Amino acid sequence: MTIHKEGFGSILVAFVVLSALSTGIYFLSGQSVEVLKWTAALAFVVFFLVVNFFRSPRRDGYKNDGAIIAPADGKIVAIEETEETEYLKTKCLQVSIFMSVFNVHINWFPIRGIVKYFRHHNGRFMAAYLPKSSSENERTTVVLEREDGTQILVRQVAGAMARRIVCYAEEGKVAEQASQMGFIKFGSRVDIFMPLGSRVDVKLDQKVKGKQTIIGWLK
Repeated sequence: MTIHKEGFGSILVAFVVLSALSTGIYFLSGQSVEVLKWTAALAFVVFFLVVNFFRSPRRDGYKNDGAIIAPADGKIVAIEETEETEYLKTKCLQVSIFMSVFNVHINWFPIRGIVKYFRHHNGRFMAAYLPKSSSENERTTVVLEREDGTQILVRQVAGAMARRIVCYAEEGKVAEQASQMGFIKFGSRVDIFMPLGSRVDVKLDQKVKGKQTIIGWLK
């Protein structure tokens, strides 16, 4: 299993903290071997979960100029017409993907295009599945523009447990479809805002796989 580069620091911290806790409990228990076995087993499980969270699976990405591919693993929690007020300032189709702590948390660019806009916003840490999280939680906003001028907006949203959003988008540079856009640590959501009239190929509660599931098609 490959570990994502964003996980090295967190894994090291988890190892040090769990080791210190296990050692401390062992001595506080009067050096009980039985207590050591249980604490070591629990520490191993927690450490495995942390390592598993930062896994970076090797998978082929689907590429098609007209397709919008899933930017994240997870479950579709919203498909609706809404007003995008930060940059596009028009009505759009919004598709939202909720990522649980058990999903891969790498994010990918859903289309190929120039990064026209990038912003990081500080905010709250409400549960990512709540509608208000898209506008009130800590988040990043990325706008991609195709050669024909069509724009879509992708928003990484922190969840109740997420405390760091990493985004590799740089304004003015070309983002390749299915290349890595960033990483969100511990539970989160990704919103896609596409033009009205775009075809949506997913349904509510559908499980999607980043780089591979087709979210929809642009005209």
